[in-house]
Amino acid sequence: MTAEERAALIAARPDRTLDLLRQMLRVRRLEERCVELYSASKIRGFLHVYIGEEAVAAGVMSVLGPDDAVVATYREHGHALLRGVPASAIMAEMYGHAEGCCRGRGGSMHLFDAGTRFYGGNAIVAGGLPLAVGLALADKMLGRDRVTACFFGEGAMAEGEFHESLNLAALWDLPVLFCCENNLYAMGTALERSESQTDLALKAAAYEVASWAVDGMDVLAVEEAARRAVDAVRSGGGPHFLEFRTYRFRAHSMFDPERYREKAEVEHWMERDPIASLKVELEASGHLDEAVWASLSREVDAEVDAAVEFAEAGTLEPVAELARFVHSERGTP
Repeated sequence: MTAEERAALIAARPDRTLDLLRQMLRVRRLEERCVELYSASKIRGFLHVYIGEEAVAAGVMSVLGPDDAVVATYREHGHALLRGVPASAIMAEMYGHAEGCCRGRGGSMHLFDAGTRFYGGNAIVAGGLPLAVGLALADKMLGRDRVTACFFGEGAMAEGEFHESLNLAALWDLPVLFCCENNLYAMGTALERSESQTDLALKAAAYEVASWAVDGMDVLAVEEAARRAVDAVRSGGGPHFLEFRTYRFRAHSMFDPERYREKAEVEHWMERDPIASLKVELEASGHLDEAVWASLSREVDAEVDAAVEFAEAGTLEPVAELARFVHSERGTP
């Protein structure tokens, strides 16, 4: 997309572009607060933040419908938030409180919300891909007009589940969109040290799945590619694969000493911050000024503050309830 085309797109739909900025900022501020709370021992266990990758979730979620399904990996706070899971329910889950979206049983890596059709939060690398294929298969068998979007990192492509899932989705012509968030490092392993073929879209295409790469630091490019792919999947075009080339600004997790990449590399990618970049474009187009930005920031900060307050006031699940949900609960005949 040329600069002229981008300017024309923003001019044609300034409100939608501003909303994309808002959604990315919601994720950024939530994640920044999670880092603070983790450092204060309010959030425990593992924590993997999405800072730097916000354009992917914002762009893809913007073109999905309420009946579509979303399957994510363990770096999923942003996906859950933009899918419609309340920030308060997410934060309470981080705290391990019963008011969380999983009653405090899942924590950071296992957010789940059936009401928004958000099916994880999966801690096992590539664990969500077979689930996405199953959801898509059910939709096809029942003739439902739905798309399942499955998010995963490039590290998942080294797992057997990836190959099995792509193969079955192609064989059965399933309505699933595979969204690979290629941030160049599977934990601390660089892509070129784990994959002989680093063109991941080309690798996926070997399964006869329509595939292409997208600039994952550009929310407008993500939105355009996601809309094209979702429309194709929904109209019977079979599974699609998008390789979003993105980057995480922080370490793999809060436990990660981050000794595997140079600071200069991180700084280089931070110059392409998707939030800062879109903010500059909106300012240049005359659709964002200091007052609007300040108002937007206050709105997002208030949402995050309210979520933290809700989580702080939460309660731990009673010990007597710990065995509940081990088996499904049946209603009265």
